[in-house]
Amino acid sequence: MIPLFFHPKAEAEVFAAANYYEGQQVDLGKRFLSSIEDGLSRIRMNPRLYPQIDGTVRRCLTRTFPFGILFREKEEHVEIIAVMHLRREPGYWKERT
Repeated sequence: MIPLFFHPKAEAEVFAAANYYEGQQVDLGKRFLSSIEDGLSRIRMNPRLYPQIDGTVRRCLTRTFPFGILFREKEEHVEIIAVMHLRREPGYWKERT
């Protein structure tokens, strides 16, 4: 499988969202992290399965939370650019590309 590398802000987004969900309900943060891991596994298996949304940036939607994993393929890895809530500031991540 192709390796993944996270933009530092994307990694911070994952943990901030997990902490938020855990504060809302016990184990909800863990379920969020599992949902993100599922999306990352699907990206590793076939990154080209996901639609391009801006230039070379693609988006994988999580199955149980309103989040998208934004990424782009590089020669030998996939770069995770953002893990974004789908109902907030849609273009904030563009500065990272």
